[in-house]
Amino acid sequence: MRAQSEAPLRLDRGRFTVVHYEKDTRLAQSMIGAAAANDTFPGLPRPSHRVLLAIAPSERVFREWVGPAAPEWGEAIAFPESQRIVIRGRDVPGGTDDPGITLRHEIAHLALHEALGNLPPRWFDEGYASYAAGEWRREDWLATSMSMVFRRLPPLDDLDAYFYEGEQSASQGYALAHRAVAELASIDREHGLTLFFRYWKETESLDGAMRRAYGMTSADFEELWRSRTRRRYGALALTADFAVIGVVGGLTLVPLWLARRRRNRRRLEAMRGAEAAAERAARESALANLLGEVPEAEPQRRDAGGSGGAIA
Repeated sequence: MRAQSEAPLRLDRGRFTVVHYEKDTRLAQSMIGAAAANDTFPGLPRPSHRVLLAIAPSERVFREWVGPAAPEWGEAIAFPESQRIVIRGRDVPGGTDDPGITLRHEIAHLALHEALGNLPPRWFDEGYASYAAGEWRREDWLATSMSMVFRRLPPLDDLDAYFYEGEQSASQGYALAHRAVAELASIDREHGLTLFFRYWKETESLDGAMRRAYGMTSADFEELWRSRTRRRYGALALTADFAVIGVVGGLTLVPLWLARRRRNRRRLEAMRGAEAAAERAARESALANLLGEVPEAEPQRRDAGGSGGAIA
């Protein structure tokens, strides 16, 4: 491939370095500009570690750089231990429609790891990265899932497994984890996640940090998250499901309605024809009766003695 035979290019700005090939120059410039311009993250101290961003020019190179353990559907992969991110180039299948949001999501992983090391479980790591990147569309799944109506939401610790069971399961995990972190940040309107992160680092305990920052245990928060999520999205999910049923039902009933409409139209035309025939028959009968009441004209009388003479 031509792009792979060329020498890679490099961009540096602030604490970021981007390595790319020529065809992704504009993407590299856009990414490094966005990363340097927006380099703070909710509740965390400003990161200082250098970050290497590698833009893969092809699927083969992307696989070589991320290794065999990365999911097939991943748009980008962050490696917190080495402060490195690998992202698909614009022409690589499976790339993101919004590389800026994807990049911020991955940098948020690195920032969280820089501040707290390996303390956060996978669900919190993914939920925080999604929250920091403003990926509110993740919650679209919640608005259409009947799990919000009929099933109890899983424990937060069980969300870790969602990210290892395929793309659809991961989408559900992202949605639930995003909502959990967003819910946690909303408890303290003044400080958000700032005190929580500080206490988490000091105590090295998620439950201890929640107790000190928000005055609740992790079990209390989990119940709050469940109830608020179900209350917020349960009705939407039910409405969406009924809407689908309505559409499907409508598609099924429309042919029946059209057939009945045509049948009624034929009946109406037949009734109108019968009424018209009855009106014609009534008019003809009335005319016949009217003619029957008029006496026939008498024949003209003639003189017995001759023909053609006038009567004197």
